[in-house]
Formats: sequence, structure tokens, C-alpha cells
Amino acid sequence: MVNANRTASVIEFVLLGLSAHPKLEKTFFMLILLMYLVILLGNGVLILVTVSNSHLHTPMYFFLGNLSFLDICYTTSSVPLILDSFLTPRKTIPFSACAVQMFLSFAMGATECVLLSMMAFDRYVAICNPLRYPVIMSKAAYVPMAASSWVAGSTASMVQTSLAMRLPFCGDNIINHFTCEILAVLKLACADISVNVISMGVANVIFLGVPVLFISFSYVFILATILRIPSAEGRRKAFSTCSAHLTVVVVFYGTILFMYGKPKSKDPLGADKQDLADKLISLFYGVVTPMLNPIIYSLRNKDVKAAVRNLVFQKCFAQ
Repeated sequence: MVNANRTASVIEFVLLGLSAHPKLEKTFFMLILLMYLVILLGNGVLILVTVSNSHLHTPMYFFLGNLSFLDICYTTSSVPLILDSFLTPRKTIPFSACAVQMFLSFAMGATECVLLSMMAFDRYVAICNPLRYPVIMSKAAYVPMAASSWVAGSTASMVQTSLAMRLPFCGDNIINHFTCEILAVLKLACADISVNVISMGVANVIFLGVPVLFISFSYVFILATILRIPSAEGRRKAFSTCSAHLTVVVVFYGTILFMYGKPKSKDPLGADKQDLADKLISLFYGVVTPMLNPIIYSLRNKDVKAAVRNLVFQKCFAQ
């Protein structure tokens, strides 16, 4: 009963964000707003060209369209809240809204991990087994593959969010973050969170460890196949079909490893600076990767470049 009363007393959370650095808030408001607009424009154009251009109705571009839509959903689940916090003196969020935001962010992140591994499998089949590619990667196969990514990410997020929001929160309701990031929320619980820690560990293995291993093994086989191609032009052409995906994977997982793998400072002054650095890295991770994805695919994929160019010409001539 005591725990229930304490939980009920927490009707909102306070998002600390950059409250201790008000001069930075206006600067980062303009910067994040600009990056968010680039995300919406870039990923929106990618979705449009993959849907409207019949030459891009292939498994690879179907996955790319899903990735672009996912990036829009991921950033939209957090960036408007972050922008509002930069302009609002008291940065509060209701308990229920915090749960929704936590669910959406975790779901989109987990889904992207699975989706990137599905895209790696697509490139593996295309390069290592090209003759059977139309059979293996038929529409009856790649549509359920993409759907399963969304289902897996949403299911995992539902479990983690439910476990987190069922905890009792007593007294302190200040989240030292820009959003309702699940690890920051768990620090406020006044109960044993060992179940949450174990479940998060299992989720990290499933949605980070397994996809990384799968993608790594896929590219080992892809690289081995490419190196056996006799002509330099053939090797270049084969590698160009997967270079954009590989670049996105390196940026996505490299940022995650940098965020969570760097050593923690034990000095109090250094810890304060590191706390600010951690929050800024987390902030940019949430917007830089979704912003870079359409840029990478536009620059490194000639089919996408041609489709975007045709779309622009059509719009110009239509006017």
C-alpha cells in the first residue's frame, strides 16, 4: 500500500536537460531544429522515391524505405520534446507521456538493430548467391522480414517499458536527461531493479549482440566473395552495392559503442563535465544518425541519386 501511494504521488517527471547551461539551450535549439528538418526532408524524399520509382521496387530499397520511416518515427518521438524543453523554464512531462515516449524510443532503436541485420542478409544473398536471389528474397520473404523487425522491437519495448513504469518512484522525480531514457528513469526507482537490469541485459544481447555478430559474419562472407571476383571493375561494382549499408552500420553501432564503452571519470569535476558530454553525445546520436542515413544512401548509391534527380526534374517541369 505504501509503494502504491508513493507511485501514485509521482504524476510527472522533470527533465533536467541543459538546465544548468541556459546559454547553450538557444544555440542547441536552432541546431537541433535544423537537423530535425533535414531528417524529415531527407528521409521523406527517400521514402517518396522508393515508393514512386518502379526501378527501386526491390528488397534492398523496401528495407531502405522502412529504415527512413523508422528514422522519422524515432526522431519525432523525442526531438519535439527536446526542442520544447529548450524553450520552457520548467521542463516537465506527465507520467503517462513519459511511458509513451520511452516505449517509442526503445521500440524504434530495437527495430533499427534488427532491420540493419535484415539488410545485411539481403546484401549477403545478392552478392554470395546472386542466381537464387530472386527466389530467396521474394516479396513473400522480405515483407515478413521487415514486419518481424517492427514486431520484435515493439514487443521488446513493451516489456521493458512495462517493467520500468511498474516500479515505485518516491520523492525524487528529476530525470537527468533530455527525454525519458529508460536507464535515467530506472535510477529514480525506490525499489530493487535487478529484474530490470537482467531484462535489459538480455535485450542488449538480443538486439545489439546478435545483430552485430550476424552483420559481421555476413560481411566476412561478402568480402570473401568480392575478393574472388577476377576483375577490378567487378569487385568495385559488387562492393558499391553494399558500401552504403556498411557505412550506416558503422555509424550506428560505432556511436553506440562510443557512448556506452568509454571509461567513466572518478573526479567530481570531471564527472560533471562528463555528464554534460554524455548528454550531448546522446542528443546528437538521436539526430545525427537519422540525418546521415539518407545522405549516405544518396551519395553512395547511384540508383537513389538517379531517382532523386528524376524526381526533382519532374517537379520542376510540372511547374
